[in-house]
Amino acid sequence: MNDLGGNSGSKPFKLRRADLADLEAVNGLIEAAVMGWALPERVKRLSLASYRYDKHDLSFLELAVAETAYPGPIGVAAWEPADSADVPDGGAALLLHGLYVAPDRQRKGVGTCLFEMAEQAAIRKRLDGVLVKAQVDAAGFFRGLGLEQLPVRNPERDYPHRYWRPLCHP
Repeated sequence: MNDLGGNSGSKPFKLRRADLADLEAVNGLIEAAVMGWALPERVKRLSLASYRYDKHDLSFLELAVAETAYPGPIGVAAWEPADSADVPDGGAALLLHGLYVAPDRQRKGVGTCLFEMAEQAAIRKRLDGVLVKAQVDAAGFFRGLGLEQLPVRNPERDYPHRYWRPLCHP
C-alpha cells in the first residue's frame, strides 16, 4: 500500500502517495470539496479547473491521499518547493499547494494528518518551514493548527491568505 508514515494505526484511514491511477478519484474529491466552499456557484464552477491535477502535475508535486474502504480517497494533499520570494526571510520551504477533504469526512482529523504528512516531508528535507496559500474558508483550519498568518507586504505579489509554520531541526 506504500504507507507514508505518520499514521499510528489509530486513525480509521491510511495515508499513501498518490499515483496516476488516483487522479480521477482525486479530482472528484477536489470538485466535491470546492463546491462546498462559501463562494458563488458560478465562481466555483469557473475556478474548478485550476484546482484539478493532471499527470504533468505528478512530475513536480508530491501528492498524498488518505483512504479507507470508502469508494475513493477521503482526502488529498499536494506540495512542492516554495518560491524563496514567498518565504519569510527568503528561506527554503515546502508550499502546501492544496489540501482537500471529502465534505462528509471533514472535522475528523483527515486534514490534520495530511498537513502533518506534508510537514514531515519538509522536516526530512531540512526546510525552514511550511507555507500555505489558503482559500479564505480554510483560514480557521490553518490557524487552529498553529500556523501564523503572514502580512501582505506587496499587494501586487502577496496572496492575502498566506500561513506559515517554521520548523525546528535538532
